[in-house]
Amino acid sequence: MTRRDTGVLGAIVVVYLIIAALYAIKTPAWQVPDEPAHYNYIAQVATNGAIPSLQMGDWNQGYLESLKAQKFAPSAFGSQFGTIRYEDHQPPLFYLLEAPVFALSNGNLTIMRLFSALIGAGVVIVAYFAVRTLFPAQLFLAFATAAFVALLPQHVAMMAGVDNDSLAELIIGLTVLACLRFTMTDTRTQPIGRRLALIGLLLGLALITKATAYLLIGVVGVALLLKARREDWTLRRLINGALWIGLPALIFGGAWWLHDIQIYGWPDFLGLRRHDSIVIGQTRTAELIAQHGLGSTLADALQTTFHSFWGQFGWMGVPLPENFYAILALFSLVVLIGAVLAWVRFRSRITAGQRDGLLILSVLALLAVAEIVYYNLGFAQAQGRYLYPGLLAIAFFVVVGLMGWASLIRGHRASQAARWAIVAVMFAFAALDVYALYRFIVPILS
Repeated sequence: MTRRDTGVLGAIVVVYLIIAALYAIKTPAWQVPDEPAHYNYIAQVATNGAIPSLQMGDWNQGYLESLKAQKFAPSAFGSQFGTIRYEDHQPPLFYLLEAPVFALSNGNLTIMRLFSALIGAGVVIVAYFAVRTLFPAQLFLAFATAAFVALLPQHVAMMAGVDNDSLAELIIGLTVLACLRFTMTDTRTQPIGRRLALIGLLLGLALITKATAYLLIGVVGVALLLKARREDWTLRRLINGALWIGLPALIFGGAWWLHDIQIYGWPDFLGLRRHDSIVIGQTRTAELIAQHGLGSTLADALQTTFHSFWGQFGWMGVPLPENFYAILALFSLVVLIGAVLAWVRFRSRITAGQRDGLLILSVLALLAVAEIVYYNLGFAQAQGRYLYPGLLAIAFFVVVGLMGWASLIRGHRASQAARWAIVAVMFAFAALDVYALYRFIVPILS
């Protein structure tokens, strides 16, 4: 990296850290979705020195709704706050990392939030290197993608809360980066064991971080098959490659699955069946369809997902004004049309390796969409944050959409200026971040 490149990326990360720190400090306590349950998981690890398990009674719908209605006022807690433990089925890696922070800070929520936000900085940096790997000659794509990831309002709010999303996204990003570097490198005459073992190690860490990160199994599988096809691997080489990836992943994932099977029984190797059985009172999609019909339920779900992807804060109780969403909808339409323009204008210039990389990113985005659809087949959870496992890919495609319009500008200097203006446009979200925090989040949730 040149000094200029380091300076631009450093500026993006610094702006992110400042805004994320403001969110961590200023967002009223427990006003990040599921934060009390994640906090109590960490407290159990730090206090008991053991990973907890999900039990009946760890979910109390009435008590939780009462706390939300009273904006988590300390007077509303009573003696039950420590019983909010419905995230105790989650894989343990984030909680093991956060437990020393809990112990050293005496359970200070703000310090624990800042630790999560710091992990989020890694998500931003990895997004830059992933796109730079794919398009090293168009650095504005990498910078703009990193800036979008860094400054998307709802994403900042989640990164600055106590939850396992930041670590899951970091490991997803690192795995995708490793896959892109592997597919972009000619390995016909090189040993590939170390590269594949690294991918397997990262995949294994994902398996013990969060269930949403399991989409990486599909991403890694596609990357391996694309590489085998392009370099004309033999079946034996493909099997060996799968073993190099699979064995490290199974060491981590298998240990956790056996742990869960011992506690929850077969085939509940992720504790999800236990989770579904205890969250009594949580709205089911089938109930909404019965009440309002399929069309109305689907329309409401799409609208809520769109709103909360950009920004619907607290426990989904603090939306932005409707005119903000109208502007963001127009922005999204511009991006979609621009993406078509970019594909038409530049597809002939894309190398075979870049095509494979774009397919990997497309699979990542599609699997993230598939996850939220699958989750909503059971529970009514139309929340845009569930798309964030694929945010690296989504952010890149947003930038490509803007690049499509910039490519229409003639003249080398004007065209270059237009492309770098895309990076500047992303910094407009920083103003929206700060405005949303001080205009809506703090006054409404305090």
